[in-house]
Amino acid sequence: MKFVDYSDPEELKHVQSLLLKLIKELKRVCDELGIQFFAYGGTAIGAIRHHGFIPWDDDVDVGLLRSDYELLLKEAPKLLGDEYELVNYKTNPDYPANISILALKDTLMVPDTFKRCHYQYPIRIDIFAFDNRVEDDGLFRKQCRSSWLWGRLTFLRGTATPYISFNGPKEKAVLALCGLAHGLLVLFHVPQSWICRKWEENATKYNDLPSDILVDFTDRFPEKWEMSRDELLPLLEVPFEDATIFVPNKYDVVLTRGYGNYMELPPKEDRKNHHPAVLDFGQY
Repeated sequence: MKFVDYSDPEELKHVQSLLLKLIKELKRVCDELGIQFFAYGGTAIGAIRHHGFIPWDDDVDVGLLRSDYELLLKEAPKLLGDEYELVNYKTNPDYPANISILALKDTLMVPDTFKRCHYQYPIRIDIFAFDNRVEDDGLFRKQCRSSWLWGRLTFLRGTATPYISFNGPKEKAVLALCGLAHGLLVLFHVPQSWICRKWEENATKYNDLPSDILVDFTDRFPEKWEMSRDELLPLLEVPFEDATIFVPNKYDVVLTRGYGNYMELPPKEDRKNHHPAVLDFGQY
């Protein structure tokens, strides 16, 4: 992700207002189901440092324990209001990610890297499942490598032009390889859902074993975001704009591990957002 300013600050505020609407709906549904989600990544920083959105941020990331995540996917569609829908690889064969989203229907907020993808992203909340970390370091490293591979294939099945964090000849070479991989996946009709299912099987393969550590396998380096159960639970409820959101119990430990001095504003060149190539507020 690179940082791109919104030319109209009111447009960003509008995006944030609709994301807050989604947060409130997710919280309502989770309350009905007796489960909790927690702010994750930059959303957690926003909750602690700004009591709401990071001023330049335009997305929301939340996490759930895998068991709560699966319950949400099963039961939430019956409880959601008509304006909302849960989307993942099981509900849409073109959906190019290993997370679920709570989407605002009939809107568009399409990242530049996915503007040619069959699935056109709406305004949404990203929902991550946290799985057990196996105690054996060798098995964990192997699991991380497999998750990274299946995760890259997930994105490459959806787009030939993923975000590359470097420039110059190396960027051109990597993008050429990505284009080739995308073309082969499409040519041989490799289903997106099959790739996502293989990723999920790998991420959950040790969930039947006891573990005190929880990780997000969508990240390239899952250990950077791992949390012990007592760092996560019980969740703390904190102000977020005109609502509230849950954060990990020991959020300072978790955020410092992931970001360092997260209370210090980063320079503009180190900021990140998801400035869209296509933005359509629909009826909103």
